[in-house]
Amino acid sequence: MAFQKAVKGTALIGGGAIATVFGLSRFSEYRNKHGALVQVEAAECVPVRKEHLPTREQQLQALQSDGEFDVLVIGGGATGCGCALDAATRGLKTALLERDDFSSGTSSRSTKLIHGGVRYLQKAIMKLDLEQYRMVKEALEERAHLLQSAPHLSAPLPIMLPIYKWWQLPYYWVGIKLYDLVAGSQCLKSSYVLTKSRALELFPMLRRDKLVGAIVYYDGQHNDARMNLAIALTAARYGAATANYTEVLHLLKGPDTERGRQRVCGVHCRDVLTGKEFDVRAKCVINATGPFTDSVRKMDDEEVPNICQPSAGVHIVMPGYYSPDNMGLLDPATSDGRVIFFLPWEKMTIAGTTDSPTDVTSHPIPTEEDINFILSEVRHYLGPDVEVRRGDVLAAWSGIRPLVTNPDSKDTQSISRNHVVTVSDSGLVTIAGGKWTTYRAMARDTIDAAIQEHNLKAGSCNTMRLQLEGAHDWSPTLYIRLVQDYGLESEVAQHLASTYGDKAFEVAKIAQVTGKRWPIVGKRLVSEFPYIEAEVVYAVKEYARTAVDIISRRTRLAFLNVQAAEEALPRIVDIMARELNWSDQKKKEELETAKTFLYYEMGYKVKTDQLTDTSEICLVPADIERYKKRFHMFDKDKKGFITILDVQRVLESVCVQIDENTLHEILNEVDLNKNGQVELNEFLQLMSAIQKGRVSGSRLAVLMKSAEEKLRHRQPIPVDRSGGGL
Repeated sequence: MAFQKAVKGTALIGGGAIATVFGLSRFSEYRNKHGALVQVEAAECVPVRKEHLPTREQQLQALQSDGEFDVLVIGGGATGCGCALDAATRGLKTALLERDDFSSGTSSRSTKLIHGGVRYLQKAIMKLDLEQYRMVKEALEERAHLLQSAPHLSAPLPIMLPIYKWWQLPYYWVGIKLYDLVAGSQCLKSSYVLTKSRALELFPMLRRDKLVGAIVYYDGQHNDARMNLAIALTAARYGAATANYTEVLHLLKGPDTERGRQRVCGVHCRDVLTGKEFDVRAKCVINATGPFTDSVRKMDDEEVPNICQPSAGVHIVMPGYYSPDNMGLLDPATSDGRVIFFLPWEKMTIAGTTDSPTDVTSHPIPTEEDINFILSEVRHYLGPDVEVRRGDVLAAWSGIRPLVTNPDSKDTQSISRNHVVTVSDSGLVTIAGGKWTTYRAMARDTIDAAIQEHNLKAGSCNTMRLQLEGAHDWSPTLYIRLVQDYGLESEVAQHLASTYGDKAFEVAKIAQVTGKRWPIVGKRLVSEFPYIEAEVVYAVKEYARTAVDIISRRTRLAFLNVQAAEEALPRIVDIMARELNWSDQKKKEELETAKTFLYYEMGYKVKTDQLTDTSEICLVPADIERYKKRFHMFDKDKKGFITILDVQRVLESVCVQIDENTLHEILNEVDLNKNGQVELNEFLQLMSAIQKGRVSGSRLAVLMKSAEEKLRHRQPIPVDRSGGGL
C-alpha cells in the first residue's frame, strides 16, 4: 500500500515538471520529422558506395597522387571519422590521417553507452539551462540514429536505478519520465517502476537492506571501437582516402590574396610504419584530435591559448556473474558526487567511471586509487553475499575526456559539455568537446562550418539514417546461417554476426577447418572467448597493422581479460607475420610492444602489484599450519621450495599429465623473485593475497588444493587458466 501511495504521489509531483518541457519536446519532434523528409531527398545525392575496400597501400597512394583534396581531417577517432564520412557522402574529395590506429584513443575507452545524459537533463531542469537541455535533446536524437545505423554493433539496454529512500522515488521518477519525454518519438522503451521483490528478481545481486524499489529506464550500448572502425570503413567505401599510422608533422600554409594573410592549405605527414614523408594538399584542414586539440591548434598559431581541459575516466571489467545478462545499474550519487555505471558488456561486467584532471598523453594508465574507488562504490550496491574482490578485476583502462572551453565565449573559463566548432584566422577548422553519442551531429556542424568558411561546393548532410559497414543485410538471425552454412559454433557465429554484421560471411569463408566433428571451422584464439584466428587475417584487411590493434580494437580481448589477451598474443603475432611479411625481429618487437601495452594501459601492472616479494602475510596461525602442510605435500624433501619436478611428481601420482611449458607458466605466476622455484614464503604470500581478495584465479593455488583433497580419490585436477583477474 505504501508503495502504491508513493507511486500516486510521484505522478502528481511530476505532472508540472513534465508539462514544462512538453511544448519544447513536441516542437522539436515536429522539426525532426520535417527534417527527415528533407534528408530522404538529400540522400539521393550520396556518392556510389565502393564494393571493395581499398587497401592501406592504395589509400596512401591516393593521398600522395590525387592532387588537392576538398577536406583533410586530422584524427581517426569517432568525430574525425564522422567528419570524413559526412564530407565524403556530400561529394567532397576527402582525406583522413590518424597518427595511431582508428579509435586508439578516447573513442575505444568509453563506458560503451549511447545515451543522452540523465545527469545533464537534471542540471538543465534544476538550473533552467536551455543549452544543457538542447544538448540532451540532440544526444537522444543521435542515440536513435546510432542504434539504427549499426544495429549489429548496438542495442537498447535497460538500466536500473535502485531506490533506498522513499522520498527519492518521486524525485527520480520525475527525472526519468522527463528523459523519456524529451526523447519523444525516439524513446527506446518507456521507463517503469519496480517493487522491491521485482527489482531483486531482475537484479539478484542487489543489496536488499533498506531497498524500497527501483526505476528502470533505457539507453543504448555499443562496441565503441568497432563502431568507430565501422564509421572509418564506411567513409573509405564512399571514397575517402583514410590512413592510420600517418602522423601530421606540421601544417602547410600559403598566401590568401583575397584576405591578405596566410591560409592553411594542407599538411606535411609521415607514414609511421615506413618513415616516408610527404605532403597532402587540401582546401580545408579539420582538427578533430580530441585531447590533442591544442597541439594541432598550436601548429597553426603558437600563441593560441589552450581550450582543452582533459579529464581522466577509469573503467574496470569484472566477471559476468557480477551483473545480470541484460540489466545495467546506475549509481546517481557516489560518495564524492560522481555517477557510476555498472553494466553487462560482451558477457562481462563493466564498471565506471571516475572523473579527475589529467595531463594529455597517448598512453593513459589506470591507477590503483581509481580502481579501488570504483570497487568501493560497487560494494555499496551489491549484497553482502557477493564478495567484491580486487582480484576479480580482469582489465582496467583510463580514457581522456577532451572537455573544452569555448574560445568564442565571453566566459572562456567555463567548460562546455557540448561540442565547440571554431575557425582560426588561417582557416583551420577545429571540432572539440562533445560526446561519443553525438559524433554525427558534431561532424555535420563541422563540415557545415568548413563549407561556409572555404566556399566548398557541396550539398546538405546525408549521414542521418545512413547505414554503416556491416549493417546493410544484417538481421538478428544472421548467425544461424553462419552455423548452418559453415559449421561454426553458435557462440562464435553470434559473435561474428554482432561484430561484423553482414561482413561476417567474409570472415567465415577464411576460417580454418578444425579437424573436429564440431565445430567444423573456426579455431579459437583462447578457449573462453569466441574470437577466432580468421579474424586476425580479416583485421589486416581492416587496416590493422600491429598486434595491439588486434587485441584492443579489432577484437576486444585486452578490454575483457588481459591475461587471455597475453595468452593469445603469440598466435596473433604469428598470423600477422604471415600476412604482413614480418621478420623474426619484427615479431619480437610486436610481442614486446603488445605486452607493454597490456602491462601499463590495460591494468596488468596493478595486477602484479597485488602480489610482490614484499607482500605481507596476514594469516592466522591455524591457516599458516594448514597451508604449510599443503606445501610440504609437494616439497617432500623439505627443501623449502618446490620446482616443476615436485609438481610433476605429485600430478603423476594422481595420473594427471600437464606439459612442461604449462607447468612453468603456473609456477612463474607465483615465483615472485623469479629464481625458477616457489618458496614457502611466496606460497604463503599468495594464500594471504587470495584470502584478502587481492588475487583470484591462481592456477597453482587451485592445483595444490585439488591435489590435497583428491589424492586419495585419484580424480583429475583442473589446471585451465580460470580467467582470474587483476
